[in-house]
Amino acid sequence: MDENDPLKAYRSKFHIPKDNNGNELVYLCGNSLGLQPKTTKNYIDQELNDWANLGVEGHTEAKNPWLPYHEFLTENMAKVVGAKPIEVVTMNTLTANLHFMMVSFYKPTPKRYKIVIEADAFPSDKYAVESQLRHHGFDDNEGLILWKPKKGEELYHYEDLETILEQHGDEIALIMIGNTNYYTGQFFDMKRITNLGHEHGCMVGFDCAHGAGNVQLNLHDSGADFAVWCSYKYLNSGPGSLAGAFVHERHAHDKTLNRFTGWWSHNKQTRFNMRHEFDVLPGAEGWQLSNPPILSLTAIRASLDIFGEVGMEALTKKSRKLTGYFEFLLKQLGEDTIRIITPENPEERGCQLSIQVKNADKALFDKLTASGVIADWREPDVIRCAPVPLYNSYEDVYKMVERLKEILHD
Repeated sequence: MDENDPLKAYRSKFHIPKDNNGNELVYLCGNSLGLQPKTTKNYIDQELNDWANLGVEGHTEAKNPWLPYHEFLTENMAKVVGAKPIEVVTMNTLTANLHFMMVSFYKPTPKRYKIVIEADAFPSDKYAVESQLRHHGFDDNEGLILWKPKKGEELYHYEDLETILEQHGDEIALIMIGNTNYYTGQFFDMKRITNLGHEHGCMVGFDCAHGAGNVQLNLHDSGADFAVWCSYKYLNSGPGSLAGAFVHERHAHDKTLNRFTGWWSHNKQTRFNMRHEFDVLPGAEGWQLSNPPILSLTAIRASLDIFGEVGMEALTKKSRKLTGYFEFLLKQLGEDTIRIITPENPEERGCQLSIQVKNADKALFDKLTASGVIADWREPDVIRCAPVPLYNSYEDVYKMVERLKEILHD
């Protein structure tokens, strides 16, 4: 399968971590931090050299001028998330972007102020929406509505969300869901959720941190009002790198939308005249505040250029085969040993599989790590593994399951 993989050459374009003896580790943690493309250093060296040689003139005279640098990323980023270029910008960090989006799209009234979020959302999302409720003077316990799985289950059902909207629709101002759940890997139907929210007069946004570069998001077609995502997981931009934001085209020219502003959201033609009244840029660029950190943008650009070569269609095609093979191997261990809590339907997941090993605790995960498998432990009892199609092989997942077998046998 590795020999016949049309994307096999891309593994060699990434630095694969090694153990102390120089053996490649089985790295299945791209859902937490993606690996470094080998081109990243050259991309960053170019900017360091231009900074050294040009100083401030690099803003206009660098090989890749810094003033418009974020624009060099827009087309490839838009393709990754399924959006139009006017709908996408790379800026800030994930939770900062979420707050800036809520400034514009969470517009509470005394009657309609509640926010819906999935019960096991990534903690930062929950903290952010709770703080927005408090900021507007509401009780976050009363104002937050949790979309919960059925008792004894981990996965979410749309009929339960529909019930929430039927019961509280006229009280809900915003639905804000993590489009691919960090814990289970469940990928939600964003168009269905958006249509449901809009039918009840709610704004709808998504945190796509575990979706961008992993699944085909089709953000424009989803109709969502906004979305945010980080770039250091599947987009391989380096620890803590800049994030992305999407604002649907229908809001692109709405200057009445409340927003926090800064000089980078001002008209590019008059930005440096300094004394002009604020004139907001159209599209997602109009939510920028400050000139961005070029070195971070450069690392993202290095990765996005690879995505531009490969395309999300080819990546997700391999992802389904690779994750399907991984699932097949895990199931050979028997249901009395392994339980996969990620949806079986490939339409409802990306490359991550979240597994529970019965009657095991973190000691088993520690042994797996010691055997040379880098995965991710989440309390209370889940091991998250993400065979990333850009750089993981079928042999990687085979080795992981073989080593897990040995540990279980011992």
